[in-house]
Amino acid sequence: MYSSPQLPLARVPTSAMDRPESGGLESSLLQLINDHHHHSLSTREHAEKAKKAAIRSAVRVSDLLVDAVNGGVQESFVNEKRIELEIRALAVTVVRFAKQTDQWLAASHTINTAVKEIGDFENWMKTMEFDCKSISAAICNIHQA
Repeated sequence: MYSSPQLPLARVPTSAMDRPESGGLESSLLQLINDHHHHSLSTREHAEKAKKAAIRSAVRVSDLLVDAVNGGVQESFVNEKRIELEIRALAVTVVRFAKQTDQWLAASHTINTAVKEIGDFENWMKTMEFDCKSISAAICNIHQA
């Protein structure tokens, strides 16, 4: 803020103001100085009021601009938080599905092993049956001979 030096009021002896005959020019000059001083004060006050109004307006505009920019930033921040929460939930779901998949793989491996063992047992039984028939046929041949 600027401040202009205050103009001193002209000091005129009261006796000079009382003398209209010798102070016509002097009183006119004093009147001009006083008018100028009052006009300067009025202009300065008006400029100061306009300056304060301009500052208030500038502050309001900057607040509105900040609010407009922050509104988008705030919305982005909220969206970012939502996305982070969704990512965490998805990560938990992925871990749960991975555990279930491992359990299914273990169960299917156990079933496959059991089926293979059953197949091996069936093959062993067929071999035993064939061997028993062979032995029985050999005993019958020996008994008939």
